[in-house]
Amino acid sequence: MTLHKTIQAVTDRIRARSETTRGDYLDRMAAAAAQGPRRAHLTCGNQAHAYAPMGEDKGALAATQAGNIGIITAYNDMLSAHQPFEHYPDLIRKTARKNGGTAQVAGGVPAMCDGVTQGQTGMELSLFSRDVIAMAAGIGLSHNVFDSAIYLGVCDKIVPGLVIAAATFGYIPGIFIPAGPMESGLPNDEKARVRQQFAIGEVGREELMAAEMASYHGAGTCTFYGTANTNQMLMEFMGLHLPGASFVNPGEGLRTALTVAGTEAALNNTALGDTYRPVSQILDEKAFVNGLVGLMATGGSTNLVLHLPAMARAAGVILDLQDFSDLSEVVPLMAKVYPNGLADVNHFHAAGGLGFMIGELLDAGLLHDDTQTVVGTGLRAYTQEPQLQDGRAVWVLSLIHI
Repeated sequence: MTLHKTIQAVTDRIRARSETTRGDYLDRMAAAAAQGPRRAHLTCGNQAHAYAPMGEDKGALAATQAGNIGIITAYNDMLSAHQPFEHYPDLIRKTARKNGGTAQVAGGVPAMCDGVTQGQTGMELSLFSRDVIAMAAGIGLSHNVFDSAIYLGVCDKIVPGLVIAAATFGYIPGIFIPAGPMESGLPNDEKARVRQQFAIGEVGREELMAAEMASYHGAGTCTFYGTANTNQMLMEFMGLHLPGASFVNPGEGLRTALTVAGTEAALNNTALGDTYRPVSQILDEKAFVNGLVGLMATGGSTNLVLHLPAMARAAGVILDLQDFSDLSEVVPLMAKVYPNGLADVNHFHAAGGLGFMIGELLDAGLLHDDTQTVVGTGLRAYTQEPQLQDGRAVWVLSLIHI
């Protein structure tokens, strides 16, 4: 399919605008990559400090012949979206070990919930937290003992901050592994009705609290299409998730299998693995245009007008508001997910979700297909649906595309 002329024009404009900054960025990344595995440049004392608590993995780490994954985690059990990450590091370590590699938690980053702080003084720290997250992730990765990175984060400022860090350390591969949305609770129209009743005094605080607790009721991302779920969409459109990983619920066997597959990809993509796919090669002008198209097509959060330019600048790519405007003129709105409609992200996913949408946009010439992703070249792979077979994630062409 021929690329739409506006998509091509905006991409060319971004590339021209970013020529100097992107060139400087790629030169830095190439120079860092040329040094090979970072552990090889550390003293024995440096390495001994890093490996001291690693038990049976010490030998593999000291040999530096197998990939070592650095895990950056935004886990806390106050955010429903991040609570499932509590046990991910154990699963990642076991999977890495089974595949001949190793994994260590490189560091934790703060993760605040705007749903908790909305209307409170804590919101004064919300946007600032993005840059704190980027810095905290950078501090973790600065130890230079990692051949690849796994980023565990979902919500509003967390993913943008982690992307900024991933781009800054773009000479190493990285993959984002999500936790998925909570299962559907109280329908959105019913929640809105109770809120309206409370506002006019027809019900009291007890009824309002019951409705809110029935809506936000379990582990996983909030099910409305706000900034958190928009972030997950972007990671898929931009090739930093595994295909179809965004909206599988926590606790499902497929969710676990996708985490295992993501860990295997993180090992395979290192300079010591089967391929070398550094983040710097994934986060290029085409990837950010694809992200912008996904934002428009899904009716995503307007907060990304703040975050996407910052994320792009970390990779030497310069976006401006005209890019958003021009793409919005030609990209159709393809979904109405609450608050833009009554359906939640689980309904969206069940109806075909991101895989179907990516396929339709590719067929219409509204996305770049020839982009690098964590699974190789070509966004067409993201039209496939992950399924659980014999305990493992496998990808098949969804019937909705046939």
